[in-house]
Amino acid sequence: MPELIDNSFFQFYYLYPPMRIHPEGFRILLISLLILAAAGFGLYQILPANWTWLAVFLPLVPLGLILNFFRNPIRLIPENGDGLIYAPADGQVVVIEETTESEFFQDKRLQISIFMSIFDVHANRIPIAGELTFFKYHQGKYLLARHPKSSTDNERTTLVIKNDKGTILIRQIAGYVARRIKTYLKEGQEVAQGAPLGFIRFGSRVDLFLPLDAKIEVKIGDRVKGNLDLIARL
Repeated sequence: MPELIDNSFFQFYYLYPPMRIHPEGFRILLISLLILAAAGFGLYQILPANWTWLAVFLPLVPLGLILNFFRNPIRLIPENGDGLIYAPADGQVVVIEETTESEFFQDKRLQISIFMSIFDVHANRIPIAGELTFFKYHQGKYLLARHPKSSTDNERTTLVIKNDKGTILIRQIAGYVARRIKTYLKEGQEVAQGAPLGFIRFGSRVDLFLPLDAKIEVKIGDRVKGNLDLIARL
């Protein structure tokens, strides 16, 4: 298995790499650039001479927010392993509890939920290698992603990955602001740990449902980064 990178420079590089924009943001970024350029030009025409700097500064604020939301940093798994489950998303751990998963397992499972604010990276990543044995998209509501019922009532996708160590369920959930879930996988394919899973626009949540004997490596309130932080061990 690959060892954790020891060189501090490379650790810094992979935690805070040069900004890359996720493909899901290309169209929005292009449209935003055109609108903001037009707005900046209009401001330049009407502002007094000593205030024309605002024509540049003001459009940069929303542009910066868009770039921040659609950033897609390089993330390398520190140590690959069939029994290691890494964070599928950036955000805050808001749920760790034993619950009944009624869609696929229909029995008791350990649920871990990660809430993504609009300031978090929204590229989702595959937490464990194996075969994607189940995939289903559900239309639904747009409750706040922190709401307990969002896992079963909101627009969502459900994916189940199985390998020699066990089977886990991943659920992408659209939130109050989120209006688009993208998933790049299809049922029956082999998936690699750390590879792209999908993207959820503008605030959302990812749930994991694990076997009851899984060893949890996080606690409620922890902030985690996709592909970097270990969530649990099978």
